[in-house]
Amino acid sequence: MAQSFQCTIVTPARQVLDEQVTYVSVPAHDGLMGVAPHRAPLVAKLGVGALRLDPVGGGASRWYYIGGGFVQMNDNRLTLLANEATEADKLNREEAQAALKEAQARVPHSDEEFDHAQRDLAKARTKLQLAKS
Repeated sequence: MAQSFQCTIVTPARQVLDEQVTYVSVPAHDGLMGVAPHRAPLVAKLGVGALRLDPVGGGASRWYYIGGGFVQMNDNRLTLLANEATEADKLNREEAQAALKEAQARVPHSDEEFDHAQRDLAKARTKLQLAKS
């Protein structure tokens, strides 16, 4: 059996996942980060993006939408404290398309509004991409 580690995903509303995996691709705030068994301890800020989990025993990777938060790896246990986390097959393509159109139509009038619009665009694009696959 391949080496594995425990992966837990928690949002403010609920625990989304708690299982053994062999690899995780994490959307950190500054790019993707791969996590394998027995990785050195880390703490990082999560970004908006797609999370890939490779299950123990092989099989197809599972995908989640992650919308910010923090990630910690310690003692062969990966914990994601996410603002949002949704399994890809539970994302609604029409809702994601509507959110993308709304974000694209928004006209920002300040730096803060521009930053907010860019975050909304990234969220909508990621959700739409995951919903299509």
